[in-house]
Amino acid sequence: MSDWVLLGLIAAVVALLLLTIFGFAVYSGLFTEVVVSAGSPPVGSITLAYKFRVGPYGESGQLFTDGCSISSKLCSIGVYYDNPHTVSPEKCRFAIGRILSEGDAKPSEEQIKRFQKYGFKIFSFPAPSHVVMATFPFTTPLSIHLAVNRVHPALDTYIKERKLCAHPRIEIYKEDRIYFVCPLARQGDFYVPEMKELERKSRAAEAEDAQTDITGADTMSETSSISIEATTDSRDTSVATSVLLPFPASRGREEADNRSEHSYSESGASGSSFEELDLEVTGDGEGASALLPSVGYVGNQEVTDKWTKEPTAAERGEE
Repeated sequence: MSDWVLLGLIAAVVALLLLTIFGFAVYSGLFTEVVVSAGSPPVGSITLAYKFRVGPYGESGQLFTDGCSISSKLCSIGVYYDNPHTVSPEKCRFAIGRILSEGDAKPSEEQIKRFQKYGFKIFSFPAPSHVVMATFPFTTPLSIHLAVNRVHPALDTYIKERKLCAHPRIEIYKEDRIYFVCPLARQGDFYVPEMKELERKSRAAEAEDAQTDITGADTMSETSSISIEATTDSRDTSVATSVLLPFPASRGREEADNRSEHSYSESGASGSSFEELDLEVTGDGEGASALLPSVGYVGNQEVTDKWTKEPTAAERGEE
């Protein structure tokens, strides 16, 4: 009889444990519906203290910890510039930090000096005009992992179906919500200085490689011409030259043109813009002025190598 009692107690404990785990997951947002929309942002302009890194997004956790250890009352923010499904982990670029102030408020000198002491940089983001956005509950640490695996795939699908140019991915943790924001215009305003410098160097390297390829093709054409003249004794070399030579040279130029079409600085969304969306605006059209932090995430983007692209003059709003 005592054995049955013991087995019953064990079964009850296991059942309670499973129910507790299930309840914890539900409370963390396991069954929360992910709604993606486009419209006015839920945040305004912000000033943040951040650290920039190149590497796996999984390393962002330590940077969040660093920021929280300096000030636990501030909201965290993560800005992710690359799609981890198409860009190798060691090449992913991101910035993690804390929001020092929002809107017209100015951060205190004491705050700025405290973060700078521990290696953080100070930068400001303007209020985005229109964004693709979603929210998720932030009730437990598990909420972060659930959000990463549920919200980002939903964002990928929404952006891909509408052929939008929405980047970078900004995650902000505030109170009991995680905000996911993808700017639809002036994306360059959300590039920290280190990211802008990497993009500048990347474009310069691509331009140099393209020029080298073109020069190499022209050199090959000249070599082919000499070879043809040396080996045709009984034929008119002018005919051979005019027929055979254009192929190497034109091929080199075509390859250079193709690279240019897909270059980082010239590429962008060729489909819809945010002006073509049925934008969803709440209240008086003005969003809340707060952003929140986040960690690395995954999605199912299939067509773009990077979430972020250095914006053209049109994206920056320049004339």
